[in-house]
Amino acid sequence: MWRAALVAWLVGVSQAAPAQEGTIRIVLGFPSGTSSDLLARMLADQMRGTLNQAVIVENRVGAGGQAANEAVKDAPADGATLLIASVATMSIDPHSYARLRYDPFRDFQPLAHLANYRLALGVSAKVPASTLAEYIALVKKEPKSGAYAAAAGSLPHFFAVLFARSVGIEMTHVPYKTAAQALRALAGGEVAAASMLAADIGSLARSGNARILATTGARRSPTLPDVPTFRESGYDIRGSGWYALFAPAGTPPETRTRLSKAALDAVRAATVRGRLESLGLEPTGLGPGELATILKRDYERWGPVIRASGFKADS
Repeated sequence: MWRAALVAWLVGVSQAAPAQEGTIRIVLGFPSGTSSDLLARMLADQMRGTLNQAVIVENRVGAGGQAANEAVKDAPADGATLLIASVATMSIDPHSYARLRYDPFRDFQPLAHLANYRLALGVSAKVPASTLAEYIALVKKEPKSGAYAAAAGSLPHFFAVLFARSVGIEMTHVPYKTAAQALRALAGGEVAAASMLAADIGSLARSGNARILATTGARRSPTLPDVPTFRESGYDIRGSGWYALFAPAGTPPETRTRLSKAALDAVRAATVRGRLESLGLEPTGLGPGELATILKRDYERWGPVIRASGFKADS
């Protein structure tokens, strides 16, 4: 109920200011109502007040978020068009797609790291494992229990590859086009396990149709306080995702500074932080330099994992 009310309020706020001279468009590659969309609308609302300028959200859905990246890459570098991108399109897809139509390092300039999102490994309620250690032992004994659902080419897909390599077990990826399809497969017992966003699998676990074994993150999720982290469970495996704000390459330094400050002030606001945490997001508010470091670090981290998986999206 609260989520529907929040969506309605944010959509209304983001569309309240009519397009006019000086309007800033924040382009997002995901549909309305998603956690990233709500993040974008909160950001637009706060930046509108700080900049005294119209700020709107444009959902440019397509190609798993890549359509938004392509649109912003080709936009004028005048600060009027910005991009909220995820780790998937910026640090993972460059390894999976041989013919990507943008370069995350050359075509964009970092403005602000906005929020992290957690991943989770869960099992069907039918699987006799309540902890990571029990699941690892089960897979070693019964390899079929290593079949896991995940959207093909997604961060959760490759996180499971990283997990399996780290703990020394064989897991078999069962590909699905969307997280929703993977959830249905897990609920129905078609697969033993699933790797996906913690926020996505949380509702299934609360219904009793799945059991979450662990989540990524340095601390337990406020929305899943009874679920241990991978590190807490004895496995120092990191793989959280993130959303960040970028501008087209060539945007003037003074414009970047102004926009970056407005975005950081927005995500650091106490009211925004509270709303983001209720959505399962971890607000960060890190500046351009820190974002550039994270972008490069994750690009280098996931490259070997993706190559080991043998996955090629456009082969």
